[in-house]
Amino acid sequence: MTPLLTGIRVVDLTSVIMGPFATAQLGALGADVIKVEPPSGEAVRHIAPMINPAMGAGYLNANRNKRSIAIDLKTEDGRAALHKILETSDVFVTNMRRKATERLGLDQASLTAKYPNLVCCSAVGFGTGGPYEDDAAYDDVVQALSGIAGTNAGEDGAPRFVPQILVDKLTAMFIVEGVLASLLHRERSGVARSFEVPMMETASYFLLTEHLQGASHQPEIGPPGYVRLLNKYRRPYSTKDGFIAVLPYNDKQWQAMLPLIGREDVLQEDWFQSVTSRSTRISDMYAMVDAAMPSKTTAEWLELFRKADIPCGAVNTLESLFDDPHLTATGFFRDHDHPTEGALKITKHPLEFGEEEPESHAPVIGEHTEEILADVGLRAEEIAALKATGAVAQSGS
Repeated sequence: MTPLLTGIRVVDLTSVIMGPFATAQLGALGADVIKVEPPSGEAVRHIAPMINPAMGAGYLNANRNKRSIAIDLKTEDGRAALHKILETSDVFVTNMRRKATERLGLDQASLTAKYPNLVCCSAVGFGTGGPYEDDAAYDDVVQALSGIAGTNAGEDGAPRFVPQILVDKLTAMFIVEGVLASLLHRERSGVARSFEVPMMETASYFLLTEHLQGASHQPEIGPPGYVRLLNKYRRPYSTKDGFIAVLPYNDKQWQAMLPLIGREDVLQEDWFQSVTSRSTRISDMYAMVDAAMPSKTTAEWLELFRKADIPCGAVNTLESLFDDPHLTATGFFRDHDHPTEGALKITKHPLEFGEEEPESHAPVIGEHTEEILADVGLRAEEIAALKATGAVAQSGS
């Protein structure tokens, strides 16, 4: 944790990965993140593998540096308890669907009217005003709709999902960007700005940054799609004993690369002499690299490329990543003792500001219910009454 956001309280009414991953970033920067979940816990808690019930590994990785309060928002007393927390908070983040927030009185219009200093972020599947705005959205659906699955098609032409929850995590980072910008604006102007982050628009914006290409111009001067990224030879190359990634990019790197792969003849070609003309032959260039790589081992190529200052790298698997020498040297993987789950391996937050505090563990369901309610001014007898009615729950009691 880097305590830059100390003093900022974030109410996290999110589930699955998109919202929790976003608020985890704010928690890593020192914000007091209060995770609000039902007494049964949020959905990802229950996905295997796990040692103890409702403590799935996916939940542990996306919910460090938070406090958990278990509230039944279907009850009037539960909603009142949440509003008591909101009175003392700076940020409210939810990825509940619009109709659900309106039904609970937690939509942006209601909250900003009641708490003018509260920054409200609504993470949704699709932006307001479009025909999809009320549709359910998950990562796979948006990967398909946004064009990500289509641009990731294999040589058979079949679209493929990127094998990670890409859109969720990408949207999470835009949530963080919006929260930080809104907090800065509030600090400067005294006015809190609330906002919406739609998955579909975020993923499409992300994809088209480089793929809009000729369609950027009106009238179009060419089709969308960045040719270098879409050509079939842009892939890890087979070596004598494995695979390698190598990317000669500028003039100097290609001039060093071609002799290494036995293609000095290309250096004299007219089309090779400028980036512009070379870019029209990029598929041919990559095909030359592809043809040469099986002649040596991965280690032999890495040694040659590094001496020539050509960007390259071995191809890690999920398993070999744990032994990567760079990640090992920088202390990326860390040991973490969880009070209920025991010894864990965790990853280091990539931002480094030169000041860190120990990571706090991902909480069990309602681990901090009584503590949080006391923080916002409820007396012990009031907390006991809420627990007695089932409006709130505390783990272990």
